[in-house]
Amino acid sequence: MDSQSGNSPRSVTSNSQMSWITLSRNLLLAYQSVGVVYGDLSTSPLYVYTSTFKGKRQHLLTADAVFGAFSLIFWTLTLIPLLKYVFIVLNADDNGEGGTFALYSLLCRHAKFSLLLNQQAADEELSTYKYGHSTATITTSPLKRFLEKHKKLRTALLLLVLFGASMVIGDGVLTPAISVMSSVSGLRVAKQDLKEGELMLLACAILVGLFALQHFGTHRVAFLFAPVVLIWLFAIFCIGLYNIIHWNPKILQALSPHYIATYFKETGTDGWISLGGILLCITGTETMFADIGHFTTFSVRLVFACVIYPCLVVQYMGQAAFLSMNLKSIENSFYDSIPDSIFWPVFVIATLAAIVGSQAIITATFSIVKQCHALGCFPRVKVVHTSKHMYGQIYIPEINWILMILTLAVTIGFRDTTLIGHAYGLACISVMFITSCLMALVITFVWQKGMFAIPFLLFFGFIEGVYLSSAFTKVPQGGWVPVMLSLVFMLIMYVWHYGTLKKYNFDLHSKVSLKWILGLGPSLGIVRVPGIGLIYSELATGVPAIFSHFVTNLPAFHKVSVFVCVKSVPVPYVSAEERFLIGRVCPRPYRMYRCIVRYGYKDIRADDGDFENLLIKSIAEFIMMEAVEPQFSGSDSSSFDGRMAVISSTANPDNSSLIVSEHDEITQISSSRSLTLHSLRSIYEDEGAQMRRRHVRFQVPQTPAMDPDVRDELLDLVEAKEAGVAYIMGHSYVKARRSSSFLKKLAIDIGYSFLRKNCRGPSVALNIPHISLIEVGMIYYV
Repeated sequence: MDSQSGNSPRSVTSNSQMSWITLSRNLLLAYQSVGVVYGDLSTSPLYVYTSTFKGKRQHLLTADAVFGAFSLIFWTLTLIPLLKYVFIVLNADDNGEGGTFALYSLLCRHAKFSLLLNQQAADEELSTYKYGHSTATITTSPLKRFLEKHKKLRTALLLLVLFGASMVIGDGVLTPAISVMSSVSGLRVAKQDLKEGELMLLACAILVGLFALQHFGTHRVAFLFAPVVLIWLFAIFCIGLYNIIHWNPKILQALSPHYIATYFKETGTDGWISLGGILLCITGTETMFADIGHFTTFSVRLVFACVIYPCLVVQYMGQAAFLSMNLKSIENSFYDSIPDSIFWPVFVIATLAAIVGSQAIITATFSIVKQCHALGCFPRVKVVHTSKHMYGQIYIPEINWILMILTLAVTIGFRDTTLIGHAYGLACISVMFITSCLMALVITFVWQKGMFAIPFLLFFGFIEGVYLSSAFTKVPQGGWVPVMLSLVFMLIMYVWHYGTLKKYNFDLHSKVSLKWILGLGPSLGIVRVPGIGLIYSELATGVPAIFSHFVTNLPAFHKVSVFVCVKSVPVPYVSAEERFLIGRVCPRPYRMYRCIVRYGYKDIRADDGDFENLLIKSIAEFIMMEAVEPQFSGSDSSSFDGRMAVISSTANPDNSSLIVSEHDEITQISSSRSLTLHSLRSIYEDEGAQMRRRHVRFQVPQTPAMDPDVRDELLDLVEAKEAGVAYIMGHSYVKARRSSSFLKKLAIDIGYSFLRKNCRGPSVALNIPHISLIEVGMIYYV
């Protein structure tokens, strides 16, 4: 009893300390999420009422209509961001990641919906692959079998996801335009004689500066984000509270949904059309789900429920109280509702908050593009990782400048926040509606609660469908912009995916027969030169056609050959311990291996120059594993290709099959009379840290118990590594067959070929050193 009573306080103290650490961490993440996640949502009061009543609907503006509009805003904020996202959608994270692709990834893993290339049964053994329930319990679902059976339905699902991703990219164009334009429009209140051209010039200057600073990365200014948004939220809360008390305290009655019925009864069709402005109060809601990977679900929920929601409700209520007594201020309702004594401080913080909100959606656009590329649905682009500490902070130069040009074009072309709001609202509500459709499938196939899927879809789908129908009426008045942008980006994505799929199918059907290689014998009928040859292809099994094309035209090949396949799997991250799959292509004397490198759709492919060393260590570990595990050493040589083993790239050095030694090499310039070389040498000596290059050497341990054949194979591997590594890739030209249809020729010969010529080459995307690259020309007739 004494012992137990003595240990009890310690355990209580330990548990309380752990709880305090967890709570403090969540509070810190909650503070950080204020600026990154909620910048866009918190700046919506700048333009919601103006977009709702300005223009042709200004005749609707009465005190009762203002009460009805606020009631609509209140219940929209309550039902969609609070009820749908905070309480339901945030539970559908994919191992801590959120967004449209996270939902699609979950569906692909629990039903055969995926159209990704190179998928293998071994991928299902990843630790992050399983989610909650076993897929075996839902195999009898008729709906699941029906969707898996029809490829057109799976293609339609992919198109739906791509359309949602395209709409998010459209948000990246429209959010900076409407946020900055709305914030700087406050100058019209202070300076009545301000010309429109001067206002446009200021807005464009801010936008150019915003996009020009993207290459520094979000982390450089992240410490400013949360304070800016918090000050902004405090300011709009106080202003809203002041307006409620000063102008019309009766606005509290508008919390009743009765005013919504009265609003539609009095306004009729015009009231339904005005919903396109009301829905702007929830723009940026999708960011809550898309950005939970940087924070935690608890922290995102805590901030919205305790800070964002009450501040926005009070601000919209106060602005409605002001408008009900000042109907003529609808042109600039937010700034007109600010007391004159604090106008300029609020204007400055509003502009900064608009920039923060724009920054968040631009960063989200970069992440979406990267995920599309990882899933084979976007051309290769340069991805720059801007932070060593904040995982996932990236910058894509090509996308950044395209977004800047499109944003400036929208800003200069429309010159009106109401027209931009029409486009912005359509883009946002489309993404939310797509999320609802995907969530219904997740509830059915992942959560296995199909009885709740239909009520969820009917309830939220009806609300968002009404908003969506209203937004579509604005297509002629600016709503065509996100539709056009989305169709263009979606066309690019689908053409790239279609061309990549056709090229892969050509590779699949043009594989070299393993019997042909075995017939050549261990020497392959050619000269085996020292070194390692890494043959890159998209095939996870079989020998690619570029290999036979290479040995036919150049009868010499490396002593050790490794067929490398770098592929994406439908999980957010793949741990280093599970990244490499190693196997043999032929029996041991051929010295031919296969390496499959797996990445998740949010993994960072680090350019650390250590891939060769990790590959050598992994192959050596596989050789040792094969010697002791009989399942990898079958006698049937024709069955070697396809048997793979997961090899950890972070193996314990004490149990390693190779002795690894590292030393730094310092490049020296030999003496020369050239003044240029001497000047360069002095520069190099000043930058001594940059002159050092880590060199790794491998040695086979002197273990008497080691099998002689295994030792010989390890020695050959080490000697080949010391001789050098060559990277062999196909330089492909993809063309449509003459018998192909006109649309296929248009997609392949014009669309896909144009994208391949103007995107980054595969060798650059895979960080392959140019000096060691060998390209084999191939023509693909698809």
